[in-house]
Amino acid sequence: MLEGKAVIGDTDMLGTMQQDALDLAAKALDFFDVTEATEIARFLKKEFDTMYGPGWQCIVGTDFGSFVTHCYGCFIHFYIGSLAILLFKGSAALEDPKAKAEAEADRFSALQEIV
Repeated sequence: MLEGKAVIGDTDMLGTMQQDALDLAAKALDFFDVTEATEIARFLKKEFDTMYGPGWQCIVGTDFGSFVTHCYGCFIHFYIGSLAILLFKGSAALEDPKAKAEAEADRFSALQEIV
């Protein structure tokens, strides 16, 4: 494992979920070399899918940018040494039922115009 303590950059997760993320990252670093970022990400994603339901995404590396939409309470960005880990549960842009219904109505009327 990398030397040093995990440093949380940003999160909206509950403390227990944060601790699960940090513990699993430490476990992943016991299994995989720090250069195996894809394997670390795969491990964390699959574990969180199992523990907290499907839809989790994970990005691991030493240099990346991101701009993501996530479910409330399901986001953490932290560092272990120089390795950054972004773990979040994805979210669709249209979660509001009213906005979703309006989008469906617009799509349906566009199809009617074609026919």
